[in-house]
Amino acid sequence: MKSRHLSTVISASPDAVYAFAAAPENLPKWAAGLAEAAAEVREDQLVVASPMGEVTVKFVPPNDFGVLDHEVTLPTGAVVANPLRVLTHPDGAEVVFTLRQLDLSDDDFDRDAAMVEADLARLKSILENKPA
Repeated sequence: MKSRHLSTVISASPDAVYAFAAAPENLPKWAAGLAEAAAEVREDQLVVASPMGEVTVKFVPPNDFGVLDHEVTLPTGAVVANPLRVLTHPDGAEVVFTLRQLDLSDDDFDRDAAMVEADLARLKSILENKPA
């Protein structure tokens, strides 16, 4: 199984990036690969319409370390763990998403990587107030 670390540097404080990315109402604004519409909060999970169908997302509790790890339960019932970090960077913040191939073909893995990269670019654009 392969892993790929996808990242972008954002000219904003790590606290601002974390706060924006962690807010459930912001998911559809930047994480189109995960959320197509507003997330519904059910107990300690988010339920979102995604390109894969309805999925549930459970984030780690809010923390001071920039950790936004989350588990996505797919319509099939499979659970995918997604490490996501907001790190301090000399130019602001670096957002790092670890993508794992699991049982995906190489083509599907590349497609998923492209979707994550698009999401990270959208997050950067929003937080730097630049057009996507």
